[in-house]
Amino acid sequence: MNHNFIENQNWRYATKKFDATKKIAPADLEFLKEAIRLSTSSYGLQLYKVFIIENPAIRAELQPASWGQSQIVDASHLFVFANNVDVQEEHIDHYLENIAQTRGISMEAVKGYGDFMKGNLVNLPLDKKAIWTSKQTYLALGNLLNAAAELKIDVTPMEGFLPEKYNEILGLNVLGYSASLVAAVGYRHEDDATQHLAKVRKSTEELFETI
Repeated sequence: MNHNFIENQNWRYATKKFDATKKIAPADLEFLKEAIRLSTSSYGLQLYKVFIIENPAIRAELQPASWGQSQIVDASHLFVFANNVDVQEEHIDHYLENIAQTRGISMEAVKGYGDFMKGNLVNLPLDKKAIWTSKQTYLALGNLLNAAAELKIDVTPMEGFLPEKYNEILGLNVLGYSASLVAAVGYRHEDDATQHLAKVRKSTEELFETI
């Protein structure tokens, strides 16, 4: 039995201090992007966009909107997951076109599925749409965490930021998105004492209940 996955999960932690001199290789960055692209998503819609911030000036501007956390500027890359805030029929139609093209089938063959999605999503109140699409970004984050651990790349998931300021700085409102969560990605600094602490989790007996 291959235990690498569990070993990688024990290795990873929410890095508190990144080594700003270490950068992710282009091939590894593409691997992480592909892992996110292949993430599970409700209906398969992927109603979010991931902005990868490399520009130091923009990251310096984002830091005060992130409670001043150093990971924002020191990590190799900053991933900003932004959810679509208003699901419309056009988003679903675009997805249906992708299905038809990818699988070589007619649009008529997926019309019923499209009508089902539209009936469930398009007429939801705006706040419920935004909550639902924001949850999808967490599914994508899971793939990023696991893929990065496989490459021994560190990731710090962050909810400690001001979405409205991120939206303003990155111009997300104009694009119909809102910052949902942030992930600093790079390599731990040797001075980060947190990496040597034992991982604290509930026991199997506490966490699971078979019914």
